Amino acid sequence: MNDPRSSARYLDLAARLAWRAAGLVEPNPLVGCVLVKDHRIIGLGHHRVFGGPHAEVNALADADLRREDVRGATAYVTLEPCAKMGKQPPCIDALIAAGVARVVCARRDPHPKGLNGAERLEAAGIAVEFTDASRAAIALSDPFVKRVTTGLPWTIVKWAQTIDGRAATRTGESKWISCERSRRRVHRLRARVDAVITAIGTVLADDPVLTARAGWTHRRTARRVVIDPGLETPDSSQIVRTIDEAPLTIVCDDQALRSQQRKVALLTAMGVEVLALGEQDEVSVDGVLRMLVHKHQATNVLIEAGPGLLGRLFEGDLVDEAHVYVAPMLLGDELAKPCVRGRVAERLIEARRLNLSRVKRIDDDVLLVYRR
Repeated sequence: MNDPRSSARYLDLAARLAWRAAGLVEPNPLVGCVLVKDHRIIGLGHHRVFGGPHAEVNALADADLRREDVRGATAYVTLEPCAKMGKQPPCIDALIAAGVARVVCARRDPHPKGLNGAERLEAAGIAVEFTDASRAAIALSDPFVKRVTTGLPWTIVKWAQTIDGRAATRTGESKWISCERSRRRVHRLRARVDAVITAIGTVLADDPVLTARAGWTHRRTARRVVIDPGLETPDSSQIVRTIDEAPLTIVCDDQALRSQQRKVALLTAMGVEVLALGEQDEVSVDGVLRMLVHKHQATNVLIEAGPGLLGRLFEGDLVDEAHVYVAPMLLGDELAKPCVRGRVAERLIEARRLNLSRVKRIDDDVLLVYRR
């Protein structure tokens, strides 16, 4: 059997390699591979771009460049090697042809193209082990696995708050709670997700653009999505006027779609996608997320909205990851705006609990990243 410490070391490395392609390979999974022989790393690879060679093939190519003999080596892979033809040939064929002796995986691939990869490797005489030694390697595939198994994207919420948990003053002033460097990080996140979702309240109050700031490497151009039951988004708003910079979807209720045909036609002519997903001044957030997967192949979505929508997301247990920027200021005003509202929790047992994943100081701000 494989040494768990070695598995953790090499799978952690494979995960770090794979993260280099975040925003470039989706809707495919992020995957990294490390080839080891006689306790030496002889090949490194990761899936670099959608449609390109997979991690195992790139690692084998790296070993070839190093003039290393792969026969008898162990491949540490963050996700079970695929077994069926897609845009690339099955990875198991490359591993079998190379003479790899063992494959150590962090988790099973739930996608139909990945099913039975381990069994086919074993049928070819290659030992296969699954291990939970590397949390990083397991977490790497969470967005892909969630989309494939549930039809929902990995949902990231983000907000900035004071020390006492307020997102704005009682008059709604929130610019700026977080520092400039914190705000730059948000732009970097926007540049790698598939969609950025907000609500009509934020559009009317802040008139945001929700694109990644110019100067960032745009790995992906995120679709902006406005949850707007009554179809109140002004055609003069920045989010509409910047349609040439990033696509825009406005989701309203059925009644608004039927009763405001002229506005629907105007927005559609401007390039806006207008959809109805709900009735009686209500739009299904779950439906919006599923629509983004089904229609736009979204894997990762970012929510930038006020406390009402965030409350609905937490109440519906739809939040996978939270990025909370805590600024070194305190309001102490009971009427200042909360970060999340709308839930009723009379006992602590009714609280939504998340796991602290990462802590980072950014100037005088602190970024707290929580996951399910």
